[in-house]
Amino acid sequence: MNELAEKVQQALVKAIDNDDLVLPTLPEVALKIRQAAEDPEISISHLSKVIGRDTALSARLIKVVNSPLLRATQEVTDLHTAITRLGTNYSSNLAIGLVMEQIFHARSEVVEQKMRDVWRRSLEVAGVSYALCRRHSHLKPDQAALGGLVHQIGVLPILTYAEDHYELLSDPVSLNHVIDSIHPILGDKLLSGWDFPEMLAKLPGQYLNLERDCGELDYIDLVQIAVLFCHHNTEHPLGKIDMAGVPSMKKLRVDPCSEKLQLELEEARSMFY
Repeated sequence: MNELAEKVQQALVKAIDNDDLVLPTLPEVALKIRQAAEDPEISISHLSKVIGRDTALSARLIKVVNSPLLRATQEVTDLHTAITRLGTNYSSNLAIGLVMEQIFHARSEVVEQKMRDVWRRSLEVAGVSYALCRRHSHLKPDQAALGGLVHQIGVLPILTYAEDHYELLSDPVSLNHVIDSIHPILGDKLLSGWDFPEMLAKLPGQYLNLERDCGELDYIDLVQIAVLFCHHNTEHPLGKIDMAGVPSMKKLRVDPCSEKLQLELEEARSMFY
């Protein structure tokens, strides 16, 4: 690691330890959705009202319900029907994940572009995680998608920090070094601060550990496989990994080279766009 990356990393780690780093808060609408969803008696109408206050979010949910993975015989055109189709729990988790887009915004064009790239990748990983979970496991697809949507959430505070430190912003190599080494720690810190469930709160810090092998298949495994799939055949170091040899892939018991699987996952990449 070069000198600048080393220096910034030390400054960031110190800021994290002293709680000096300004971390983004969960969007207001996400808090309201979570609060509503915690009521076991919640009605579809009430949840529709809460989610419906955010028109962009409502449109996204309707679009998800009409995506090839979930499409029913008749197209869904309103939020109430979309939530009825998905169920309240499921709708809440997807809505909370999709609303994260609101915090992916920056003042400078360079950072804005980088944030858009991170969010686009998160949407792809969420779609693939969802499809893997739905077709090949007994876990909950909405949780798998939420895991995909937040797996790189720790990149945000680093990019916000970079906006105020031009020497880092103008040195993409150093910036990428810092992001790669720190975003997992920050991601865990953010998600536990946002009271995410234990099974997802540790995801940012562990999804890149390709030797991780903990008995039963879990959401970290699914997101890890989705990340590897999304990098497959690219120049990225993760694109060179032999997926068949990764413990998480063995647990999923599917053949990563299967043409059917690859087509299925390719289609799932755009599910949340």
